[in-house]
Amino acid sequence: MALRKCACIDTLYTELPWEERFQAAKNDGFAAVEFWDWRIRDLEQTRACAEAAGIVISGFNGDNDYSLVDPTHKANYLKNLEDSLQTAQKVGARSVTIHSNALGDGGIVVNHYDDLSDTVKLCSMYDMLLDCVKLADRYEVNLNLEALNITTDHVGNFLKTTQMGAEICRLIGSPRLNVLFDAYHMQLNEGCLCDTISAYCDRIGHVHIADAPGRHEPGTGEINYKKVIRHLEACGFKGFVGYELFPLTDTATAVKAIMEAC
Repeated sequence: MALRKCACIDTLYTELPWEERFQAAKNDGFAAVEFWDWRIRDLEQTRACAEAAGIVISGFNGDNDYSLVDPTHKANYLKNLEDSLQTAQKVGARSVTIHSNALGDGGIVVNHYDDLSDTVKLCSMYDMLLDCVKLADRYEVNLNLEALNITTDHVGNFLKTTQMGAEICRLIGSPRLNVLFDAYHMQLNEGCLCDTISAYCDRIGHVHIADAPGRHEPGTGEINYKKVIRHLEACGFKGFVGYELFPLTDTATAVKAIMEAC
């Protein structure tokens, strides 16, 4: 069975006004949409447009100014996350994405926390995630913990491997908390995409796809996405496959490549 495709409408369909992107994605065969910062969007309009198009809102980013790895951020991080989970309920989104470090404009890691040991960062992340899943249970919204590349886009980010993300999810043991496996980020950080999927598919809740290098549509870089998608299917992945990529030329060309390759 073909995996369900999800369009990131902060990178695809940007030629269109926000309210037209939902129907455009539906018309092109996507089962869901996702986006980044809910704070800059008209939430009532967003829900209405998704419902009118008959398309699912898979999720959006659930953190902003605070970091899981900074123990002094705990109260503010949890309050910020609760706001995001309430918003997910309001717009009908199924999940929110969270990260180890606060990200600024363009995804720049705000603080590398060179003054904190890896032990402090890891323990802080584990401690906060225990409370994060309690909030996720309360609002019945899933959390996807995303590792990011540290070579190109997010230098200084603490969570950089699928193994660390998946193992901390396994230790916490909540079905509400899983990994967002971004194949673009992980190709840059660790490679071995299919072996990694085999090892940790039980904790992958969402997938992101963009080719590497470049972060464009499949076929513009070095990743064999036909193989990756077939491997996800073989491993029993049931979530959405999100296309969070920047079209090399335009959305129409990128969507054609997505549908042909994946």
